[in-house]
Amino acid sequence: MDFLETVLKSKRRLLVTVVMLLILGFVLLGYLVTALPPSMVDLEVSEEVQEQSHALLDTFMRAVSWPGNPPYSVMMVTGVAGLFYFLKCRREAMFFMLTLISGVISWSLKILINRPGPTQDLVRIIEKARYQSFPSGHTLFYTVFFGFLILVMVNQKTLPTAVRTSVAVFSAAMIFLVGISRVYLGAHWLTDVLAGFMIGIVCLFALGHFYLSRQR
Repeated sequence: MDFLETVLKSKRRLLVTVVMLLILGFVLLGYLVTALPPSMVDLEVSEEVQEQSHALLDTFMRAVSWPGNPPYSVMMVTGVAGLFYFLKCRREAMFFMLTLISGVISWSLKILINRPGPTQDLVRIIEKARYQSFPSGHTLFYTVFFGFLILVMVNQKTLPTAVRTSVAVFSAAMIFLVGISRVYLGAHWLTDVLAGFMIGIVCLFALGHFYLSRQR
């Protein structure tokens, strides 16, 4: 039995608890951001992150966020799914296409909570978010897509080790950097990013569960 599947089975109760805590945390954050103006923590984190501003850093942070912008996000997912389909990994291809559901979830939550994004009088706006601010759609999408890509690289033993390791490290870096990128660009507050991670991890757990269970 695969090691990852064994861990997921043996820790099912813990995973359920973690998921419930993440959902509870998201609901609490959602209530706070609708009831109160941006917190001092949001403002201080944005100021601290943007304090290191530089033209080259602006370009780098834009590049980090760029794959998460529609239609490029759809093109990236479709391209990766197509590659796995070509490699005869059709189950993986199907599950990669399912990561696009994160966009629907993000959009629905944004409409529901309807939090405005950062404004020019509070932070430096390099890239304005297209829609409402909460949660960060880029963070949610990266957590689901790149997180699932890491899971596949760990689980898919047919690919060369060097390829699997390189892709997994790159994916982890993208997940880590996207939150910083969204705050640096002035597109989101810290609480938006945290909410994106919370819901993204919940979605990733669900996707990973069904992906691994279908292998039995």
